[in-house]
Amino acid sequence: MKKSTVKLSVMSLKPELFEGVRFDFTRGLNQRFSLSHSVLMGPTELPTQSADVVKIPTAHYEFGANFIDPKLMLFGRVMTDGRVNARVRCDLSENLAMKANAQLTGEPDMSHGMVNFDYKGKDYRTQFQLGNGALFGGSYIQSVTPHLSLGGEVFWAGQHRKSGIGYAARYNTDKMVATGQVASTGMVSLGYVQKVSEKVSLASDFMYNYMSRDITASFGYDYILRQCRLRGKIDSNGCVAAFLEERLNMGLNFILSAEVDHKKKDYKFGFGLTVGE
Repeated sequence: MKKSTVKLSVMSLKPELFEGVRFDFTRGLNQRFSLSHSVLMGPTELPTQSADVVKIPTAHYEFGANFIDPKLMLFGRVMTDGRVNARVRCDLSENLAMKANAQLTGEPDMSHGMVNFDYKGKDYRTQFQLGNGALFGGSYIQSVTPHLSLGGEVFWAGQHRKSGIGYAARYNTDKMVATGQVASTGMVSLGYVQKVSEKVSLASDFMYNYMSRDITASFGYDYILRQCRLRGKIDSNGCVAAFLEERLNMGLNFILSAEVDHKKKDYKFGFGLTVGE
C-alpha cells in the first residue's frame, strides 16, 4: 500500500492534556534499554450523577522500563495506585506484526488485555483483534487508486452480546488526508488534516451518532517553531485546549497545558518539565 510522503496526523485534536504539576525523567542505559520516572501532582475528577465537577487532590508516581529494537519494542509501567501497564510490538515477518497491550489493576473488572495481528500486503492491510471478555474483531482496507482506499471492519463482544460492522474510506495526498467512517453502532465520523507548510498543520473532525443524536465538531492546529511546538483545539461543546512544548536545552523541555470547558465550567491548567538523554 502506497503511503503519503508526509506523515499527517490529528495529534492537534488530541493533545496530551493534564492538570497540576508534572515531571518526567528518562535515562538511557544503552542504545536499546531505558528507564523512566514520572511524577504527577494534581486533582482527579470524580464521576457524579450531577452536572457539577467534583475533584480531589491526588499524587502519582510511575516507574517505566523500555526496550526498543528494530523488530521488537517492549514498554512497561508500574504506578503507585497499583496499576501495571505493558505494551509489546513484534515484527514476526516483513509483512506481519503483532501488537499487544494489557493493564492489571486491583479494581474489579477493570483489568484488560488485547492482542492485534497486522498483515500489510502490497496494496492492502488487514488486522485481527482478540481481547478479554470474548472480544473478536477484524478489519480490511484496500487501495483502490494511488490516493483512495476503502475498507470495513466487524467485531463481536461475547461478554456483552454485542456486534457491529463498519465501513471506511480514506483519501490522501502529500499535503492532506481525508477520512470517513460509518458504523452500525450509530457513529458517523469525518476527519480532515491539511499540511499548510512545513511548520503548520490544520485538522478538523465531525462526529455524529444517529441513535443518540449527539453531534460534535472540532478544529485543531499544530504549529512548530524553532524552539517550541504549539498544539490546540476548539470544539462545538465550548471546550478550548492548548498544549505547549518549549525546548529549554538539549534534553530539557518545559510544557504547559490548558483546557477550558465553558459548558461544564471546568478549568484545567498544568505545567511541568521533561528531562531525557
